[in-house]
Order: sequence, then C-alpha cells, then structure tokens
Amino acid sequence: MGRRFSRAILGISIAAVVSLGATRAVGQTPSAAGRAWSPSRTPDGQPDMQGFWAKEAGTPPYYENLEEGSEAKHTVMADNVLRRGSAIVDPPDGKVPYQPWAAAVKQERFKNIHDPNPEVRDPVSTHCFLAGVPRIQYDVAPPTFQILQVPGSVVLLFERQHAYRVIPLDGRPHAPANMKLWMGDSRGRWEGNTLVVDVTNHNEKPWLDWAGNFHSDALYVVERWTLVSPDKIAYEATIEDRKAYSRPWKIALAYARNKQGGYEQMEDAVTRVSRRMPPGMLLARKSFFLKIAGSTR
Repeated sequence: MGRRFSRAILGISIAAVVSLGATRAVGQTPSAAGRAWSPSRTPDGQPDMQGFWAKEAGTPPYYENLEEGSEAKHTVMADNVLRRGSAIVDPPDGKVPYQPWAAAVKQERFKNIHDPNPEVRDPVSTHCFLAGVPRIQYDVAPPTFQILQVPGSVVLLFERQHAYRVIPLDGRPHAPANMKLWMGDSRGRWEGNTLVVDVTNHNEKPWLDWAGNFHSDALYVVERWTLVSPDKIAYEATIEDRKAYSRPWKIALAYARNKQGGYEQMEDAVTRVSRRMPPGMLLARKSFFLKIAGSTR
C-alpha cells in the first residue's frame, strides 16, 4: 500500500493534474459535444486525454446497483442524502433487459451475495479478482485512474488491484475467441474527439455490481470516451450479451479531471481474505478498509 505505480514500464513521465469529482452525463450527446469543442493533440495526433480522472461529484454508487444507484440491502448516505439513480440510460426504465433464466439467476445472486470483486461490504467472501469491463470504470473507491497516451495506444492505470487496460489503436485483430479474460480484450479507434473501444473475450466471472447483476462469456462492450471540455469526459458503454440479455443496453456517466496539485496515484493492492482467518482479524481488516474508504471520498 502507498507505493507509486511504476512509470518506468511505459517509459514516459506523468504530469500530476487532477481533482476528485463526477455526475452522470446529460445534455449533449458525446458526438455532438465532440464537434463543438476542439481539444489539444498529442504528438501523434490523438485528442489529448492524458491526466488523472475520477467520476464527477454526486455520481450515485453504481458499483452497488447499476439499476438504482444503491441497493436495499446496503444503502449509502452522502451528507445525509441517499444517493440513487440508474446508470442505465437505455432502456428507459433503467433496468437490465435479462432473458427470463438470467433474471432468475440475478435474483438468486442478490439473495446470496458472494461477489468475486473485493469490496468492504462483504470482506469474508472477498476473492480480490479483477472487476472487468465496464465495472472497472465505475467501481468503488479509490476512484481515481490515470490515462496515458503513447504512439498507437491508450493506457488506463487504476489505483485498485494494480489493474490496467492497454487499448491498441493500430487495427490489430482481437485475441482468439477461446481466450477469455477478466478484463476482456480492448481495441480502440478515434472518431473525432471520441475514443471508441470494442471490448471482447470476456469470461463470465465478474459481476456488474454488488446487487448480483451479471453477464455471460458472450459479453460484448462498446465504449465511447468523448472529451467534451478540457476537464470533462463523457463515458458511454453499450452492452450486449446474446446469452443473457434480450437486447443491447447502455450506461452513461462522466469523469472530471483531477487538478489537485502534486497529486500522486497510490496503490490499493487488495489482498485475498481467508475464511480461516480468526474473527478478530477479519473485524480488524473490515474496520481498516472502512476507514480507508471513508478517507478517500
């Protein structure tokens, strides 16, 4: 805990610029906003998204429940205000359009939560596996991530779990279909000021939130990252899964640039919890992570 992410891996220096905050993207569509403003460019011509980013202030805790912002079993208060609101902008009812069998599985998971992604909510059942895409993009604190741009690629570095995403822009094919990955396989391209990312090759293990929303290994995600101003990115993800969903659906949120002077991204390594740990140790671990989570918000 507390060590810097290694920057030598990418061979470039990182400018520390960022401030916490984030709300759901509304108003202009990313494509319309992208046409209305012209960002600076990297030396190889990419719209320059580099820096530290976090969800805009006031964003509901979608990691708890994509459909409601927070779930009945675990309400979250901020300044004595219950934070709610679906991340899902299509369909209009804000619900995941499950096929009947999948809806039943989701309800069973909700009743018997055993989330494979690490959360302070359920430390005993923590496995510390990666969150997957798109969940990594709205997951629990610490919320800041870094965008780096090198010739031919966009790289995302996360504070949590040493997670990262490398998004090639050179048109290379995806990995073979039988290669299933926790974070999927990303390929990107620029459409104006919008970075469009196709994410394939998912395994079926990550959950989408604490409420048991899930996908199969047929998941296909198309992300749209649009610079709408120097300090704001509108994010959309269209989610398809022919095995589990009756139709594609879409989530939307926004990121604000962290402009805190001298900001340093820190590691939240996360370690697996053993059910054989003494109860006192489990309680101490839970108290520690609740304290850390509170101090980072």
